[in-house]
Amino acid sequence: MQCTKHPNVETNLACGKCGKPICPKCLVQTPVGMRCAECANLKPLPTYQVSPVYYLRAIGAGLGIAVGCGLAWGAISLILPFYFLRLFVAAGAGYAIGEVISIAVNRKRGAGLAVISGSGATLSFVIAEVFPIAIRQGVLYPTVLFEWGGFYSIVLSLLVLAIAIFMAVLLFR
Repeated sequence: MQCTKHPNVETNLACGKCGKPICPKCLVQTPVGMRCAECANLKPLPTYQVSPVYYLRAIGAGLGIAVGCGLAWGAISLILPFYFLRLFVAAGAGYAIGEVISIAVNRKRGAGLAVISGSGATLSFVIAEVFPIAIRQGVLYPTVLFEWGGFYSIVLSLLVLAIAIFMAVLLFR
């Protein structure tokens, strides 16, 4: 017999329901025996079935919490200018962004939601870097390049951003 989906593969296996010949690549093991994909009726888990409405909810919640966390993050940077504390603030902001988006979408998971959450963490980081300088000097330019200056500042800022994104995306894997 030849497999229905792979005609160049010989097989002795058949679907337990419809009897179509299937190869080992095509078979799906079910509690009642081997089935073809059509008879097994495979569906993704409901947790990973994200509708467009959930994406819109995630975007709305993500924008709101990203702006709020970014302003709070910037204010904390004004009060406590120690750079290493930004690592902890970044982790907290990333976690808050991921948690709020997760709650808004009823704890659904998926790659699209992870991208939205990571984008929210990036927006929050940008707001946090621009906000303190805008308050201090009335001029808008990012602290990433001008507050500490040089390569050291850029590397630390990228580390802070990476921590925020990691914490935001962690809930959606």
